[in-house]
Amino acid sequence: MDATGWLQRREPLPVGVFGASTGAAAALRAAAAVGAERGTGIGAVVSRGGRPDLAGPCLGDVRSPTLLVVGGRDPRVLELNQQALAELRCEKRLDVVAEATHLFEEPGTLDEVAELAREWFTEHLAERSD
Repeated sequence: MDATGWLQRREPLPVGVFGASTGAAAALRAAAAVGAERGTGIGAVVSRGGRPDLAGPCLGDVRSPTLLVVGGRDPRVLELNQQALAELRCEKRLDVVAEATHLFEEPGTLDEVAELAREWFTEHLAERSD
């Protein structure tokens, strides 16, 4: 949250955050808190193999467009992301990378995540900076 505030004071451009595993909860909590404090918030969030459920009640406060990316061979995390998706009250999407496990170590799976994140950030951050 401090880093986002520092950036926005220097250059008021939209900020995107990317969180993996438990870092996804931190990214979502920051998006909820920054949005509440400053009114502008974080422009977009991407979670890779994340645990958005760990953001708890903050999920309902997130207003930033949020993309959840989960490995198709990570059934427990997929289930947790589906539950979190239902709690989010913002523009949201869940994408499943079919052959990926939790760490996305399989060939090409991180490339797919990078492309999904690029598309999400481009769509949601570029329109706000024009």
